[in-house]
Amino acid sequence: MTAITNLSCYQFTPLDRLEEWKGLLKSKCLELGLKGTILLAPEGINFFLSGTQTQLDPILALIRTMPGLSGIRPKESSGSQQPFQRMLVKIKKEIVSFGVEGVDPARHPAPKISPKELKQWLDEKRPLTLLDVRNSYEIRMGTFQGAVDPQIHNFRDFPKAVRKLDPSLRSQPVVMFCTGGIRCEKAGPFMEKEGFENIWQLDGGILKYFEEVGGAHYQGECFVFDERVGVDSQLRETDSVLCYNCQMPLLGSDLTHPHYVYEKSCPHCFHGKPKGRGNTAEQAG
Repeated sequence: MTAITNLSCYQFTPLDRLEEWKGLLKSKCLELGLKGTILLAPEGINFFLSGTQTQLDPILALIRTMPGLSGIRPKESSGSQQPFQRMLVKIKKEIVSFGVEGVDPARHPAPKISPKELKQWLDEKRPLTLLDVRNSYEIRMGTFQGAVDPQIHNFRDFPKAVRKLDPSLRSQPVVMFCTGGIRCEKAGPFMEKEGFENIWQLDGGILKYFEEVGGAHYQGECFVFDERVGVDSQLRETDSVLCYNCQMPLLGSDLTHPHYVYEKSCPHCFHGKPKGRGNTAEQAG
């Protein structure tokens, strides 16, 4: 059986000639037989690719010729099956939709904390607040113990949620986290603009934390935006699935619920599709 490598990576850096790069990348990916998604925007690149190492090495070499991308280091996970159905290369306004002007992670990033350092802080029970910046349907599958859930259905809702947080957090240490780090790249600078004085973002997100320190202080699994649906703290695919009707992620326990009907409905949509998760959800990190 051929080993499959899954790559995910983002980089905030000013990019131009987007149509030209789109054509080059799409042509190369199709030539190599790769599948996944590459998002290009004036603010940078975000990609999720899957294939053999022989297929992936040439496309990484091409991406590293782009301005500001020579040092990219994608996160890797292995698998036995191709998690993507097709190859997409898109030009977007933002590589992760946020909709707030003046947030520039390339030039004004928030400080980062490494997975090993965060684990040490949590082991030592340092006074801090963990803030999960992901959507509620992701958090439902797993999160850090004691983390604050801002109860958002879409990342564009995050600014409003921040303004509803306890004002006392503005002067306290807050460590934010998401799946792979990309949403925190925008959430951190935004929170600083809102007056939060001691903001940190988990470098590489939950997936990097799993890779470097395992599942310490984390409960459950991590939702991922591909056909694996969820991974555990060892980065192994779980038995979670997506509802055929509404695309909500379902844990094993959901599959025995009376409202779960195979390829028809689940506990979240038997009365109508839930807000914030549907067939058009885009890649995030």
